[in-house]
Amino acid sequence: MKTFQKPLTMEEERYYLERYQAGDSEAKDILIERNMRLVAHVVKKYQGLDEDLDDLISIGTIGLIKAVSTFDAKKATRLSTYAARCIDNELLMMLRAKKKRSREVSLYEPIGTDREGNEISLLDIIESLPVDVVERFTINEDIQLLSQLLDTCLSDKEYEVIKLRYGLFGEKELTQREIAKRLNISRSYVSRIEKNAILKLRRYFLPPK
Repeated sequence: MKTFQKPLTMEEERYYLERYQAGDSEAKDILIERNMRLVAHVVKKYQGLDEDLDDLISIGTIGLIKAVSTFDAKKATRLSTYAARCIDNELLMMLRAKKKRSREVSLYEPIGTDREGNEISLLDIIESLPVDVVERFTINEDIQLLSQLLDTCLSDKEYEVIKLRYGLFGEKELTQREIAKRLNISRSYVSRIEKNAILKLRRYFLPPK
């Protein structure tokens, strides 16, 4: 599968969405191009069917274009989460349409094999939950974003408390009391620092108002 461009950060995504909503067609192209990796992720679920990979990518891209055109930031946190569902729906519609054109094909009739060589039917594809692919991609995106934010939006003290509190970057996970002892500050102060840091980080994971 071809290599696609790096996904947009949340800030970049918001910027290009605002530009597109203001009528900038170039911003729409960027949103599509930088989310093509997501199309590839969703299409992986359909590998093993008697379908050309390029055709699957093309159909998935149609779903992505629809997602970019109809995305409402007030109803969804991330474009990628919404787009993954649109891509999956587009692929399922294509498979269902093919079934209707060939009425002799049963939902239970084998239509290909998975990576382990097991036969799979159209029903297996239709009934499989797309959430796994969506969640996996979204979680990976969120982890990358969180790593960036820890370095850029937190103070040194907030960074240290969050790192120790949640056992990040090889540190052992500590209680607030243990952190207070290590940093020589009160437990209540550790609690306030942790709360403020989490509030800062949450702003980047919530839809703009």
